[in-house]
Amino acid sequence: MKECEYQQISGTAQTPSSVPATTLLDGGTKKPRLQRKWEVFPGKNRFYCGGRIMLARQTGVFVLTLGLILCTSGLFFIFDCPFLTEHVTIAIPIIGGLLLFFVMGSLLQTSFSDPGILPRATADEAADLEKQIDNTGSSTYRPPPRVKEIAINGQVVKLKYCFTCRMFRPPRSSHCSLCDNCVERFDHHCPWVGNCVGKRNYRFFYTFILSLSFLTSFIFACVVTHLTLRSQRKGFVEALKETPASVLELVVCFFSVWSVLGLSGFHTYLVAANLTTNEDIKGSWSGKRGSEDLNPYTYNSIISNCCATLCGPVPPSLIDRRGFVQPTAVLLPFSSREVPSYTEKSDSNMEDTCQDFAISCTA
Repeated sequence: MKECEYQQISGTAQTPSSVPATTLLDGGTKKPRLQRKWEVFPGKNRFYCGGRIMLARQTGVFVLTLGLILCTSGLFFIFDCPFLTEHVTIAIPIIGGLLLFFVMGSLLQTSFSDPGILPRATADEAADLEKQIDNTGSSTYRPPPRVKEIAINGQVVKLKYCFTCRMFRPPRSSHCSLCDNCVERFDHHCPWVGNCVGKRNYRFFYTFILSLSFLTSFIFACVVTHLTLRSQRKGFVEALKETPASVLELVVCFFSVWSVLGLSGFHTYLVAANLTTNEDIKGSWSGKRGSEDLNPYTYNSIISNCCATLCGPVPPSLIDRRGFVQPTAVLLPFSSREVPSYTEKSDSNMEDTCQDFAISCTA
């Protein structure tokens, strides 16, 4: 018994400092798995492929967009291209394939990328901001003001406070109610691409609608040419019976080409003026509300505005969705059931040892 007690107070016994670090965490001895930031992202987004792909929560219209483009293009390559290649030129399927490649590439890049989401303020950052605002020393809570004014190129710009993200939004930023995120240089939320359109993906969105307008016009013209050539030989009714899929392509392209062309022209105007859809609708700098404020972001040149919007480097993502969440585990105290109380046993064992040593000396 005494030997067993002596082993407990020896250096080979485990002490709280020598217990493995994994046992100091709540929930057992296994080391907890590190979470990535996309797994705890506070916005209303969906992530796929380990956070590499992000979409809005409502993706039904985006799937419809993909279906219309792929089905119409597939019918065109199957039913129209063989005839046009034989009777017109082999360049038609090549041009159609290149246009479809640009359309799908720009669409997926717009839909799957970060539009420019601004990370929300942490608790310490929000508390520090409130301390800077409340400089009167009052102990009562004062909510932060809704606006802050700054000057950009001699023009006063108001920065609005976002109570969801707990920060003052940078210029040209806005909070998307569908994605529940503040987006830098927010243009609009587009359900057709299933994502917000902002600073990081606007150029891909513009490339998408521009190439889609060319593809739609190209397929429409080719289908009309196909039906015209067939009707010259066998009549219009017989031509429709031989290629009924061409009629479907014609209807889809006819009703979509006007909206796509109009949208391309509108965004071409926005690019040339260095405006966003959000600013144009609100009339911030376009004078729609009778204000004479000039756009402080323009370079006073169409070429410079186009280069600044479309040709500049893509800024890095600020949310780092594939990064790891910093562990915040706290060392918990030991319970008497899991780890024995070393202090009480050590004191009693030392007392017994001293008594035995005193008896041996007096013997």
